[in-house]
Amino acid sequence: MGTAVEAKADALPNVRPGSVVKTNPKGAKTECLFADGTCILVSSFLASYIRFGDELLFPVGPEAADAGTQIYIRKTNPEERRWDVFQAEIGYATQPRKDKRNNLFVSAEVPDSQLGISAINLRCEALRDYFYVGNRRRGWDRQPSFYELLRVNPKVSLAELRLAFKLRALELKTALTSTGDLRTLERAFNILAHPELRACYDALLSDSTSPALFPYGGFGSLLVAGNISRDGSTFYASRILSFLPQQKFKHFRAPLRRVAFYNDRAVYRDARRKLEVLFDQTSLPLLWDSSWNQWKHLLGTKIGLKATFIQSGKYQQRAGAWHLAQWETALPSRIEVALPPNISEQTADARKIHHRFGEFSEALDLIRMHVESAPVERTDLQELCAKLGIPADFDISLITWKPDYDAFYYRQLCRRARRLYLFRSEYIFDLERAVIAETPQLGHATYLFSKPVNMTEFLTVYGRVAREDIRHNRGNVAERLGFLGRLIHGLSPQRWLKDLKLRMGESLEYALTED
Repeated sequence: MGTAVEAKADALPNVRPGSVVKTNPKGAKTECLFADGTCILVSSFLASYIRFGDELLFPVGPEAADAGTQIYIRKTNPEERRWDVFQAEIGYATQPRKDKRNNLFVSAEVPDSQLGISAINLRCEALRDYFYVGNRRRGWDRQPSFYELLRVNPKVSLAELRLAFKLRALELKTALTSTGDLRTLERAFNILAHPELRACYDALLSDSTSPALFPYGGFGSLLVAGNISRDGSTFYASRILSFLPQQKFKHFRAPLRRVAFYNDRAVYRDARRKLEVLFDQTSLPLLWDSSWNQWKHLLGTKIGLKATFIQSGKYQQRAGAWHLAQWETALPSRIEVALPPNISEQTADARKIHHRFGEFSEALDLIRMHVESAPVERTDLQELCAKLGIPADFDISLITWKPDYDAFYYRQLCRRARRLYLFRSEYIFDLERAVIAETPQLGHATYLFSKPVNMTEFLTVYGRVAREDIRHNRGNVAERLGFLGRLIHGLSPQRWLKDLKLRMGESLEYALTED
């Protein structure tokens, strides 16, 4: 194996080898001194695996090697020669499969292969003995189960599991237990709180040779012990020494309408499907069930979310080809939810509106037909609603409201509008200095027009053309309507609002309530 390592150093010009003669602690780092008089700083944890005479292979450049730096440690001591050590940042880790010897393994890709090693193959036993155990110093047959650590029954629900985790964590903190025990408890909860990982763990409890998944699909800094392949492109890991997932702390407000509700859990995904949060009845205390999906789009409220997210990924087949889908998943143990104080009233109102949509469906269909041919002012529609027997407190604007629309835009325009018209699937706001057309649906822009001399004539012209005609000024319709341009909603509603205020000539001190 030494020949493969030496060949790597010769073949890669930006990689240098070094033979360690001494290690010196330097605060949180450790200095490795080489035989040629040069040195490199590494983490003290990594240095604990480096001995006198070991050969290091690493990229030229960094004065200090962090957790993402690729480093190969070749053991020269005959007593330790059974395995080498390799550190690298990994990407996606495959699903378990069998090798030529019928052994289960997963393969983790090394995206930026600076040392020529493009993949790390990990035996499923190594994954099992690192991620799915409470005590990594014991063999699998002497492990306490995660259920025993949390003091719960294996059939426990997700909500009961979280309560047990909080109680056990409180007990350990009160008893001034070591941080290592707390981390073990957190690992146990994070495995059992993820349905796929829990199923994997339960299978391992029944049969220790079952396939073991790499949690959340890999993505992080991996330190392993093992041996390199003859061609030097693959590292065969027999043991995981450490894994640090890619982590990000996020604090934001999430629309409740983006949550998919099930009887035993709820899942939040953002509009781009790049964030995922799994809730239970304890972490999201709202007494929800799957029926909420019928009317959640009527909820304009947002919940406060604080969570630590880790990178996740999985290959998915689309159009006959495999594509790697990546997103960020919130660690179950590090989720905090803040509910609005009036959440009960908002959910009750949404249910009430949903019920009325069903109760007055025929009357609302007549109203939709009415606004399909020409713009109609809101007060006129309210009078029509009264004639059709619809209660006066029914918000007529909800007729064309789409589930993915952010109410922030609607509220800001309503504050500035003198009158509101409904037309097809749009709102037309008559402001003091302009007219604005808005489609209450994700992916649409806000259309701005100069203030017309005659609003009736403006609506007549607008009702005869399409937005595409306005954008391309077909028949000079954009000039006739006084089209000023579009405001893209984008990812920042506050940026949209700033642009709106500038277009309207408002001062930046305009009274604004944060939504």
